[in-house]
Amino acid sequence: MSIVDDQIRRLDAVLDKYQLIAAAVPPAPIPEQENIEVTPTAPSPSDNARTAKLKTILRALSTTGSRPLLRKQRLRDTIALIKRPDDVAVTSTDETDLEWFATGKATVQVYGIILNTLLDQAIPLNESIWYWDDVLGSYAYTGLYTLQTSPVRFLQSAKEVYADAKQRYQSNINVREAAQQSTQTISDAWKEFYGLVQQSIDERSLAQARTRILSPFALCRTEARKKQDGVKKLREQSATAIGLLVEEGLSFVGDEAESHKGWKVTVAKTVALLEGLLTHAKSVKSTFVEYEETVIDFVDAGWDDQPPQLVDKLLHILDVHLPEQEQESQKLALEFGKPSRIIRYWIPTLALFLSGSTLLRILVNRRQEIVAWVRELGATTIDFWYNWVVDPTKRLIGTIRHDENSELAIMSKDSLRSDRESLERMVVDFAVQNPENGTVYTEAQIAEIRTKVREGDLSAVLKAYEKEIQSPAKGAIFGNLVRALLIQVQKTKVDVEVAMNGIDSILKSQELLFGMIGIAPGIILSWLAFRWLRSTFGNRRGIKQMQEQGDTVRLLRNIDRTLSNATPTEEGMLSFKDHGLLLCDVHVLRQRAAAMLPGNRHRDFREDVNDLMNVRSGIQRQLRVVKRIQWAYGKWLK
Repeated sequence: MSIVDDQIRRLDAVLDKYQLIAAAVPPAPIPEQENIEVTPTAPSPSDNARTAKLKTILRALSTTGSRPLLRKQRLRDTIALIKRPDDVAVTSTDETDLEWFATGKATVQVYGIILNTLLDQAIPLNESIWYWDDVLGSYAYTGLYTLQTSPVRFLQSAKEVYADAKQRYQSNINVREAAQQSTQTISDAWKEFYGLVQQSIDERSLAQARTRILSPFALCRTEARKKQDGVKKLREQSATAIGLLVEEGLSFVGDEAESHKGWKVTVAKTVALLEGLLTHAKSVKSTFVEYEETVIDFVDAGWDDQPPQLVDKLLHILDVHLPEQEQESQKLALEFGKPSRIIRYWIPTLALFLSGSTLLRILVNRRQEIVAWVRELGATTIDFWYNWVVDPTKRLIGTIRHDENSELAIMSKDSLRSDRESLERMVVDFAVQNPENGTVYTEAQIAEIRTKVREGDLSAVLKAYEKEIQSPAKGAIFGNLVRALLIQVQKTKVDVEVAMNGIDSILKSQELLFGMIGIAPGIILSWLAFRWLRSTFGNRRGIKQMQEQGDTVRLLRNIDRTLSNATPTEEGMLSFKDHGLLLCDVHVLRQRAAAMLPGNRHRDFREDVNDLMNVRSGIQRQLRVVKRIQWAYGKWLK
């Protein structure tokens, strides 16, 4: 939704209010006016048909639906229906009021079309100004512009030389005919014409050498500066027209507008304003102040018209003035705007065309290598994705779900239990077979030994080991030294497994952390690759969004600059030119913000924008609104 739609809806609502007020007032006798025949008789069937037709036109011109602004051709056809046939006279006050309301709504629609047209013409001029700023701000860009426009200057010089030679040749023919010497062969004529062309080139070169002491580089800078001034002047004039239209057009304010007749005067003045804006906006020779004064004088010169005359003017505006203004504006934009794409891009296009055969030959000769490289790149990318992103992700999900197959473990779960049970049996069997005092252990003593083994106490084995170690050779051959040693080896194995089990418990407690660490490199590399691909080749939507965010910051800067540098009027408000510049930037800002801000924030943003466009609040308050927009919506607009 744009500011034009909001403006149309607001003005249409004002006219609806006046229509309701008129419906509540008892009808009064219609005064006699020139060219209007008043018939006091009762309305005839034709009168009822005329009233019904006007009501249908009113409904067609009302702002219903999501598109309050009608299309130009449909609007033109609808306005033409308001015209009253010559053989039909006004018979009632209701019919006159309906004609006025239909004319008012038609004026609102034409007002919206012209405002939308002026905005569409003024907004692209900023890009041309930025282009000329780049050309004048860098010698490299100036040199590039000189090279880009060199074919145009060459063609222009060739046309001038051809025109000069043709004029001289025609003069020589006239002299020969006067002297009755018209016999001349085709080859002689071409030789003569070629000589005249060479003579014209020599004279032009000599004249340029005498008069032009500037280089082509300096001449191009002068040309760029001239075009930049022309674009700025054209933008100022367009901004003045927009400011005049918004502030003076359909301005239903004051006691006069509230009266039954005051709003009709406002409609008549607005039609005159529309005509004056389009009539005098066909050149950039005058300053914006002169343009403003000319339009205001045009409005003051004559606006006392009735609906038939207003309808004719609206049709003339749509059929004549608006097309002429659009054509002239397009002509001026082409004259002072940035060069066409053909001029700006003919150098790389020519380079690509000349090197195309070489590039194609390289691709054909190395086709197998390129195909193999692409295939290997694809296989490497797939392996990387599955081995470093998909598989770690699956293991991480399994860890979160306590999947036994994905748990980290250094040793199996049953290893420590089986080794402990084996050590317990070995110690108990050794103690039973080799009692300390030679007496057989009771079941209670065996249970006590079993308990001590579970706690790590091998006293029964160690005592026998200490005794056998006194005679190692004898103990090894005839005693239990080897058996005691093997039991201690088993004990060492159990101790090692206990330590490993502790480490296993630590790993299991940090399983999720290790899973995140394992998946992080693949995710980071994939994200960096995606960002690089998007920034290098990226989809058009992403690139467009980044460009729009940069342009949004620039728009906020332009709005702040317009308000800061504005010259206030006596009432402390913006001038017509500054108001128009503000509306152009706000119009684009609203369109950009609609795609960036979420729904609730966008509603708040529209309220702040409405405060920003309220010129009657004063420049200082508008500047505070700009600061509020910057800190409240900077998260989305930057």
